[in-house]
Amino acid sequence: MTPTMNVQVAHQVPGRIRLKVPNVKDNPELIDQIKQMFHVIPGIEEVTVNPTTGSVVLQYDTDKHDEFHGHLERHTGGHERPPTNEIDALANKIGQEAEFLAEHSHTARVIVDYFKHFDDQIKLATGNVVDLKIVLALGIAGFTIFEVGASAATPVWVTISIFALNHMIQAGMAEAAKRAAEDDLDEEEEILAPA
Repeated sequence: MTPTMNVQVAHQVPGRIRLKVPNVKDNPELIDQIKQMFHVIPGIEEVTVNPTTGSVVLQYDTDKHDEFHGHLERHTGGHERPPTNEIDALANKIGQEAEFLAEHSHTARVIVDYFKHFDDQIKLATGNVVDLKIVLALGIAGFTIFEVGASAATPVWVTISIFALNHMIQAGMAEAAKRAAEDDLDEEEEILAPA
């Protein structure tokens, strides 16, 4: 059985992720356990633990990006993956800005929480295939068709449809890669298990 540890992602870019582990401060035994735990994850190139700040920096091979994050989720109890395309990167930046504003305003907090809940409900209802980004894109396309007319909006409609289809395909591929990584881990555990 793989040990798990609850951590908070402080920063991440493809190839590097910095985790906050509060219990690592002034705990040399935990530092060694962390290094051993993360070194078994495929793709790890370097593990750096800073006991003063309570952070762990993992450098990994970007060619093994999906496999790395699949294994890291099992070891840490889950974390947010870095964006893999420009749309997700933009959505993450907007989300971070919204969170910043929500920390300083009650009204902003209510609005952010409402849209997070709305996004969660959309994902739940569609089996995590459709999210708020797709609904908003389709809403903009529908508004354009309604306001301008179907003949003028056809190119926008086609573009949005392709975008939505591409997003659903990417979501399905991520799930398939995650299942494949889980199957590989199960096989490794069976091989390494004492008879």
